[in-house]
Amino acid sequence: MHFFKKHFAILTLATTIFGLNHTVYADTTVEDSFVILHINDMHARIEEDDYAGMGVARISTKLNQLKEEWGENKVLALDAGDTFHGQPIATISKGESIVKIVNALGLDATVPGNHEFNYGVERLLEIEDMLNFPMVAGNVLDNNTNEQLFNAYTIKEVSGQKVGIFGLATPETAYKTSPLNVAHITFQDPVATAQQMVDELDGQVDFIIALAHLGMEGDYTSVNVAEQVYGIDLIVDGHSHTELPEGYFVNDTYIVQAGEYTENIGIVEVDVLSNGEFEIRPSLITKEEGMLLEQDPKILSVLEEINAEFDVLTSEIVAYTNVFLDGERNDVRTGETNLGNLITNAILAETGADVVLSNGGNIRASIDIGDITKAKIIEVLPFGNYTMTIEVLGHEILEALEIGLDSYPEAKGGFPHIAGMNVIFDPTQPAGQRVASVTMDNGSALESTKTYILATNDFIKAGGDGYELFADKAVVNDFSATDESVINYLTTRGTEGIEVSGRIQTIEHTYNNEPMLINYIEEPTPVIPEYTPHTSSYIIQYGDTLKKIATKYNTSVEFLIEINENIDNPNIIYAGHTIFVPVQ
Repeated sequence: MHFFKKHFAILTLATTIFGLNHTVYADTTVEDSFVILHINDMHARIEEDDYAGMGVARISTKLNQLKEEWGENKVLALDAGDTFHGQPIATISKGESIVKIVNALGLDATVPGNHEFNYGVERLLEIEDMLNFPMVAGNVLDNNTNEQLFNAYTIKEVSGQKVGIFGLATPETAYKTSPLNVAHITFQDPVATAQQMVDELDGQVDFIIALAHLGMEGDYTSVNVAEQVYGIDLIVDGHSHTELPEGYFVNDTYIVQAGEYTENIGIVEVDVLSNGEFEIRPSLITKEEGMLLEQDPKILSVLEEINAEFDVLTSEIVAYTNVFLDGERNDVRTGETNLGNLITNAILAETGADVVLSNGGNIRASIDIGDITKAKIIEVLPFGNYTMTIEVLGHEILEALEIGLDSYPEAKGGFPHIAGMNVIFDPTQPAGQRVASVTMDNGSALESTKTYILATNDFIKAGGDGYELFADKAVVNDFSATDESVINYLTTRGTEGIEVSGRIQTIEHTYNNEPMLINYIEEPTPVIPEYTPHTSSYIIQYGDTLKKIATKYNTSVEFLIEINENIDNPNIIYAGHTIFVPVQ
């Protein structure tokens, strides 16, 4: 139990919590109390889901229970952002469907997350106007007007206490949505803004809440705000998808966060003490506990309505295909397909990344010849994954490809679908040693120490399908949901450039098509052949094949193999190594 030093008290007892000196006050009684329900990073996962949480209908039931138990005027419901974007049910209506759900839920305030800006500022302001409660943020400056885009704070009276709730949006939004979406917006320093808000609210309110979409990681965190700004009683946070079962206590400020996707409900009980201080008790209701709740019929009715609207909206035709687009389970998990190429082309076009790596397991249906509707794209890509870009080194791209190819020819959900590069691999080699060639679209070799921008989906970025090497990578930028990217690509380009073209293929064991292992990894120590009469040495160059070298020296591939005992596999040669060639 922790007591907050908003006002001075005479009798104190020092204790240590989380290694911090904290003050507990004696001779106090509880005069009143209130409770806060909080959620964050729902990403439009509004229904119960095996891969997500308990759904909004159960959260609504819990909120109703709190109002019955505590009293209507003693309950606050807050949302810490990334709410209106992320699933097809949201993106198809540009967030309006989620507005209907959260209005029915009865929130008291929200803060814009970075993904809220995926629709652009104009649409986000339209969403704000649709809400029955305020969207607050005090650090989102419109450079065109030199004014804040949103109201900085709202004041609620709860259990006789005036509660000030101010908003903080993450400055990472500048690069965690498309830069075009926020071209005229400046995301100001959260610490400086928080201090300004505390100064302004001091004397107006009894209890101060920062409703923040900052998170616990990176350069702009809720921890930084708590450490540097005195006077905030509670930070209700989001963005980093962190579960804080008992909250996190910093500098007389509690930080709370409830994970993601309605997997938890955050609860904060607040006692108002006789000396003017507050006792705060955070907790989480887990999905396991939440699934025991009944679903609120009011929310279920709204869900039925928006699902019916969704069916109408997704019937829209976006393109026509005169070829079968192959998303068959075994095909996408064992090789390149035109539908996989469509998806990676769309991601490449939107992100401008150097390379794209997606997973075959993300593709769940084929598309027959004929009209392509939005519903069909969503059937192909049903998980609502969105695109991220990260910085990787060349040898990490190689490692990722080896992970994706380690089970071949057995089907694997992590089989790589790619764009921006071409890959040749040898399935006869041991897992982890199969990639023989990686060539960029511009014809250059993949370089082991060079940095590349790689685009992938959030599932792969989080380490899904065995790609754990990406899990700790910092996100360079966030982009649209994958289905949105594909719809946009089809609308503007149709099915051009998606034919199966050997982006990823096995070695052809013929001398007419020998690949060369290029310099993306430490190469084996060169073996210099023993000199024999009537030969001279030749250093293998990038782009060489045995056939090219044989033609250059007016000989045959077979003869080159005969005079070079160091060539173990005629399909793989190494740039920088030396071989013998006939004297011309």
